[in-house]
Amino acid sequence: MIELMQDLPDHVLGFKVSGLVTADEYESVVIPAVEAFFLVQPKAHFMYCFSPEFEGFEAGAVWDDVRLGLRHISGWEKVAVVADQDWLRGAVKLFRLGIPGDLRVYTTQEMPQAKAWVES
Repeated sequence: MIELMQDLPDHVLGFKVSGLVTADEYESVVIPAVEAFFLVQPKAHFMYCFSPEFEGFEAGAVWDDVRLGLRHISGWEKVAVVADQDWLRGAVKLFRLGIPGDLRVYTTQEMPQAKAWVES
């Protein structure tokens, strides 16, 4: 499941993620939110918060994420990822190489610091 975070300033787009994220969810929640965001903001401060119950992304959702990221490659100014799963934190650190903006990984205990950084 993926849902839009409501408690962020206008220049920050965030999602809470749990369970298994399907391609349908990604296409109905993430893509419209990101496309609408970039219509009014030239640069994104982006936040992904993964719950302990996060299981992963379906292959279709991963493909959608890659396409969306590449379509707006110059727009990702700051990306904060909040997760406690070691495998996920490691994967995100590998993807850091493909993102031109600043990407930082935080634990759930560091959520206040993650929000402060991505909002700045």
